[in-house]
Amino acid sequence: MTIGSVMQLAVESMQLLIIVSAPVLLASMIVGLVISIIQTTTSIQEQTLTFVPKVLAILAVLGFFGYWMIAMVANYTMELFRRIPDLAR
Repeated sequence: MTIGSVMQLAVESMQLLIIVSAPVLLASMIVGLVISIIQTTTSIQEQTLTFVPKVLAILAVLGFFGYWMIAMVANYTMELFRRIPDLAR
């Protein structure tokens, strides 16, 4: 196993991490931004107000994209197991 193959695996896993986590992070960020704008315009400065909408948005995104996320990670894991003989060289 060379340094190049280790770096390639690291890059691939980081790319997968970014792709899989992007929908949840974007939904959380958008909901947080919308709630923040609402709080600013209404002068309501309750810090716990953003918690429930963010959790609901994250659950909705996980419900919608969950199968795709699990399939991506499972496919990558199976690909890693297929590569084990090549990496052992």
